Amino acid sequence: MPAVPHFAPFTQWPHYLAAVVDIAFPTHSVRVSPGLRGRVSGLPYPFTRADTIHIVTAFNPGGRNATVRANLRAQHELLQSIGRRGLEWWPAVGGDWAGTHAEISAAVIGMDDAQARALGRRFGQDAVFAWSSASWRLLACADTAHDRVIPCWHAAPHAPPSHRL
Repeated sequence: MPAVPHFAPFTQWPHYLAAVVDIAFPTHSVRVSPGLRGRVSGLPYPFTRADTIHIVTAFNPGGRNATVRANLRAQHELLQSIGRRGLEWWPAVGGDWAGTHAEISAAVIGMDDAQARALGRRFGQDAVFAWSSASWRLLACADTAHDRVIPCWHAAPHAPPSHRL
């Protein structure tokens, strides 16, 4: 289990706010990304309006680069934790537009924001994403004061994640 988290300074948050997330659903893949001003689109998967998908990773705890082996071990522990809770999840990859930084993640349904924060905090994460039909949000794992709503976002069909570690 990861050590007590060291959270990155909030000056790093512009990178999180500009991140893209690829989610591999059973029938198709979707990229969720910051959008153009005024452009917002909803969930492309058949969920109810009340559903929220939380994107959680165990990669690079505390905002520090970990080895591939350590990241994969932590991600395996995260997936085991999700499985023990009986939650449904899909593979995801979060990173920058250019694909130069990518972190294997899980897109999880069945948690509320507090549970998602706690799970992220347990694995040393600064934040988790929350995606619903109404919003794309960045939730701080340390507190709620630094939460951010990404006002313009969109989701579009996308080739399955192919980032290399």
